[in-house]
Amino acid sequence: MKKFIIAALALGPVAAFAQATSAGQPNLGFLTSFLSTLKSLINTALPLVVGLALLAFFWGVAQFIWGGEAKRDEGKQHMIWGIVGLFVMVSVWGLVQFLGSVVGVTGTGGTAQVPTVTGL
Repeated sequence: MKKFIIAALALGPVAAFAQATSAGQPNLGFLTSFLSTLKSLINTALPLVVGLALLAFFWGVAQFIWGGEAKRDEGKQHMIWGIVGLFVMVSVWGLVQFLGSVVGVTGTGGTAQVPTVTGL
């Protein structure tokens, strides 16, 4: 998995620069549609993952309350990992929102100016 992430980070700019150009402006249609699809998948999966973490927490609460002594320790572990998962997800979401507001990135979309090199 680590090799895949490194390869994706190393070859990501290649996919962006390999787009066809017309009149000196790059055509980023494929890359834009790929990123849009990835964003929609993440936006679809995020509530599901948060729901699963919340379900794990409540499953731990149920085990802690209604289980015997052996199930109480297992219930504590489920509650702890459910809270850790929720904390990490909400923290990352908040950090991304904060950094986006600091940098000036809005979630409205739009067109971006592609940097070009002049004089070549």
